[in-house]
Amino acid sequence: MTDHNLSLMAHLMRRAGFGASRDELEQRTATGYEATVDELLNPEGQEPVDIYEFLRYYPLWWKPGTMGGLGHAPWVWRMINTKAPLQEKLCLFYHQLFATGVAKVDHYDEIEDMIDSFREQGLGRYKDLLMAVAQSPAMIYWLDNHENHADSVNENWGRELLELFTMGVGNYTETDVRECSRAFTGWTLKHKLPRFHMGRWDWEYEFRPDDHDFGEKSFLGHKGDFDGEQIIDIILEKPATAAFIARHLYSFFVADEPQVPAWSVTPPNDPEAVQFIADALMESDYHIGTVLKKIFNSDFFKEARFTRVKTPTEVVIGTLRLVEDTARPAPETMSWASQIGFMGQELLNPPSVEGWHSGIEWINSGTLMKRTNFTAEMISDRSRPGVAKIIDRIKSSGSKPEDVVDACLDVMGPLTIPDESRAELLDHARNLGDFDWDDERPGQGGETKLTEILQLVVSLREYQFA
Repeated sequence: MTDHNLSLMAHLMRRAGFGASRDELEQRTATGYEATVDELLNPEGQEPVDIYEFLRYYPLWWKPGTMGGLGHAPWVWRMINTKAPLQEKLCLFYHQLFATGVAKVDHYDEIEDMIDSFREQGLGRYKDLLMAVAQSPAMIYWLDNHENHADSVNENWGRELLELFTMGVGNYTETDVRECSRAFTGWTLKHKLPRFHMGRWDWEYEFRPDDHDFGEKSFLGHKGDFDGEQIIDIILEKPATAAFIARHLYSFFVADEPQVPAWSVTPPNDPEAVQFIADALMESDYHIGTVLKKIFNSDFFKEARFTRVKTPTEVVIGTLRLVEDTARPAPETMSWASQIGFMGQELLNPPSVEGWHSGIEWINSGTLMKRTNFTAEMISDRSRPGVAKIIDRIKSSGSKPEDVVDACLDVMGPLTIPDESRAELLDHARNLGDFDWDDERPGQGGETKLTEILQLVVSLREYQFA
């Protein structure tokens, strides 16, 4: 029987990271759950990924411009190799929340800069992050704030700030949208040079006082000559904002929720848990690291195992970290980056400002095939050190079909599956005959049979959940 503490650690690492090998889980379990949470929340103690190692192999990715749909490859390589997995997982969370895409921005460099700000500030205060996003050239262009003028207000940024980034539908009026937008007039982009031979020059934020509306504004019951920062302060004072951000945190780290557009009419699946997170946000002045610590140590988090469908990024990165031999920026890195898109999540290019629909909507007949084919191919590659370690662990459990199947489920999760699924795995294992570990004949030996069982395990419904 799997140790309860190890199973809990596996749950934590799936949610606060991208999963972990059995060796890592055992090491972290010996360290302790709360100590591991503290380590994850303090990434500055970890050696950072040297992104210049990637750039030495792919120098054009220094300024990728539009780069044919693979501008996210450096981020993928960073996620595979990071020793601070929560830091990268938060980048994924904020990228979903502040969805900004190259389809319009047409400039990967600027969206990468936004991801960098998530990495640097993601565990800090939400206000600082909102300010960084409001002044991000990518977001300014994505939501047209460069066209938001004192004498011609553009409401795109102001509307999405209220609707998707803070309060949610139903907690503000159309007047609030316009007054909010007025406060952000003059928050724009500097004029820049034309592109050069290696790509495009960086965009820069600029505040233009001559284009800012300094008039009195009436916003959410307050009156004054508000600028953008003061608007954000007012928004963060409202309990509705804490409740909305809490639901985002719950949906990403705890359990799948309905899609965001339904939130104004559909209550949370666990209202008490969402309120607990909202209270933590208000009490900590929206300090995300403090709130995540409370979430990860809560009973509702510890009990919410396999209640989230893995995102395509989690499927690909988690599998690659498991099988190992992925540190060198080999040509297959580009293939791995493509696989995430094939499964329905083209990083740095979400389908709209709403981001991706998550949960069960990640799964259809095409994306499920891509998921299972990718994981089955990787887990059957015995040349990879991580796969060899998995095989060695399973071999030590015995050679009976029952022992092999149970060991596979344990090492690959641990996974608890329905009796019917286990019976089907056993039937298949028995039909393969004895698992003779000394038989090394190509295509017939014990290890070959074992990799066939592993391929079936990663195709299980349960493996698709985090």
